[in-house]
Amino acid sequence: MSQRQPNSNPEDSGEQWISAEDRGLQELVLNSVDVSSFLQELSVLAASTLSTTVSPLHCGVTVVRHRKPAVAASSDHLARSLDELQNGFEDGPCLTALRRQETILVQDVSMERRWPEYTGAARDRGIGCILAVPLHLSDEAEAVVNLYAEKPGSLSPLDIATAQNFVANASKSLKLALKLAGLRDTSDDLAAAMKSRAMIDMAVGVIMAQKRCTHDEAIYQLTRSSSARNTRLRETAAVVVGAISGRGAAGAGDNLRMVLET
Repeated sequence: MSQRQPNSNPEDSGEQWISAEDRGLQELVLNSVDVSSFLQELSVLAASTLSTTVSPLHCGVTVVRHRKPAVAASSDHLARSLDELQNGFEDGPCLTALRRQETILVQDVSMERRWPEYTGAARDRGIGCILAVPLHLSDEAEAVVNLYAEKPGSLSPLDIATAQNFVANASKSLKLALKLAGLRDTSDDLAAAMKSRAMIDMAVGVIMAQKRCTHDEAIYQLTRSSSARNTRLRETAAVVVGAISGRGAAGAGDNLRMVLET
């Protein structure tokens, strides 16, 4: 790869300087709607950031799902096919990096002897060099960034260090994305729980008004009907509320009686 130029010095403004790469990763976290879209954008960003005009890179991201590696994202079709191929062989530099949690470099796939089936297939697809860098995510997940170059020996020590630094920063961003996803899931669960509680409270109020009973007696009747129907309490509550909607007092009472006695 061509020589990389260091980033310019921060201005004397007193503000913390953020590299363009870090800023790009931050924007990915903020703009991604979920973890899957974050990983997809990450693979594209990695390929564009770490490539040079001399040697373009293809990037794939593999994650462990249900104890099995799966392709989560890729910058292009070639990267995806190479990741899927390796997962099919159940071994290769990227999976080894994932298992050992260490960087694996194959400077020339034609000279590599550790994974002959996979490297032979990769060579047939025009790949000459492979770099696999694991994403360090503690116990939250397991993932690895896979970089493919067509020219053998095209990754210099500086290129490798740059890729490792990029992936280290990406690990922090992915941790944040996972936490945000968890918060969104918690928020969705809470909203669903509140909606269920509101529906149940409405149903209890309906039963109390129609049956002239206490709060505890209404809950008992609703629970008994739910068990008899073998449905969730919220679903039975929705049926109760629906039974009186748009009906007069007499009709509402008859419908409610049918629901609770079913």
